[in-house]
Order: sequence, then structure tokens, then C-alpha cells
Amino acid sequence: MKADASRVLVRKHLRPYFTVFLPKQRGCSDNTIQSIHDTWNLFLRYLSAAKGIDNSRLAFSDIDPAVVTGFLDQMEFEKGWKPSTRNQRLSCLRSFFRYAASMEPVLYPCSAALGEIPLKKGADRSYVIEFLNPEEMKSLLAVPDTKTRLGVRDQFFMALMYDSAARDCEMLGLKLEDFHEDNNTVYLWGKGAKPRLVPVSGETTALFVNYRRKFHQGSALQEPLFYTIHKREKTPMSDDNVARFLKKYADLVRMEKPDIPDFA
Repeated sequence: MKADASRVLVRKHLRPYFTVFLPKQRGCSDNTIQSIHDTWNLFLRYLSAAKGIDNSRLAFSDIDPAVVTGFLDQMEFEKGWKPSTRNQRLSCLRSFFRYAASMEPVLYPCSAALGEIPLKKGADRSYVIEFLNPEEMKSLLAVPDTKTRLGVRDQFFMALMYDSAARDCEMLGLKLEDFHEDNNTVYLWGKGAKPRLVPVSGETTALFVNYRRKFHQGSALQEPLFYTIHKREKTPMSDDNVARFLKKYADLVRMEKPDIPDFA
């Protein structure tokens, strides 16, 4: 079985998984697909850099529990992933292997092996809600260097997230057309693609106007509100990018305000 799996390239199933199975058969949201895509980008870069495996020749037999666990351990160390994040990334990898095995049963042993990787246990925080009071949030918003483009972006992102009480996935799913400066509101798209209209403060709208001036000159209204440039195209900003700058600013503020939650 392993010999057969060694002849099956991962790329054979990866493209239809993202272009057909997830969006058309499973009906996954853009945010879910983007999260799974981000996981695979990280995983493929890890295999190339740490293991020297050419992605174009990557076979299913190259990916065993030891390789996946090594990837998760390194990402947990480098990016400070919480157990919940680590487990979610593992779930993304397992989902693809289950799909591939359903298309090509010879791959079932590979999928089953990943299913045996134990989940990472963390502290039970199900009844703990961490939040920032207005003074703490004011301190956090003062940290980004707004003389730079990224500082303007980060400050607006944090202000809008706090003001609208939006989840990370809702923030990253926003399009330029979803923010309405004329009446200080923003459309948030939650689970099931159900929108809700949320009011925001005039201060947040002012930050939006400045952000739009620097990041959306000539942009189409359907473009992602928060984006990165990938192959000369605007793509939604990843949750890893958000986690990175939130942690950076929180760590700086925590030097003076130790009650600031850890955003890792």
C-alpha cells in the first residue's frame, strides 16, 4: 500500500480539493477556504525549507505523522500557536487527506495515520472571556506608527474590530463596499453568510477614510478591505498576519499594563 501511495502526487488532488470540493460540494465559505489555503501554504513551505522536499514531486507517502507533528511543533514555536490554533491546522490537513482517500482508496492508510495524531490539550478557558477596557484599547491603538502605511492599516484594523465586536474571520471577509462612511456603519458577514449591520464611531470612520486613501486609491468596491499583494493581485489578509501584529502591539503595551490579554 505504501509503495502505491508513493506514486500518487499530492498536487493531483490538491487543486480539485480547493476549486471543486470545498466551494462547490461542501459549500465552504471564502473565509474557511482561505484558512485551509493558508495552512497548506505554511505546510508546503515547511516541507521545502526544513525537509528539502520539492512540492512538485511531493507524494502522499512523504507525509506521515512524524512530518506533520514536526510541522505543528515548529509553527507552535515560531508563531506562538495556541493549542486551539494548532488543532485547527491539523484538522485542515486531515480534511484534505480524507478527501484524497475518498477519491483514491489506496491513500486510506495515509489518511488513517494522520487521524492517529493526538490533539494538543490546553487549559480549559471555555468560561473565560478576555477583553480590553477603553483605556487599555486606547493604549493599544497608540502603538502603531501611523507615519507608515502598515501602521495606518493596523490601527484601523484594531479600532474597527474593537468597535464592531467582529470576529477575526468576519474582519478578514470584509470588502471595501461593506464599510459605509456616510452613516458610520459596517456590514459584517457571519456564519452562513448572514450579514448584520453594525454601527461604529465617528473616530473609526475617520480612520477608515485615512486607510482608504492610502490602500484603496482606485480600488473596486468588491476588493477585500484588508489585503496583501500576492502575485500582483490583492488577496485577503491571513489570520496569521493579524495574529502577528496583534501580539507585537499587545506585548509592547503589556510592559506598562500587565493585564493586557495575550493575543498569541
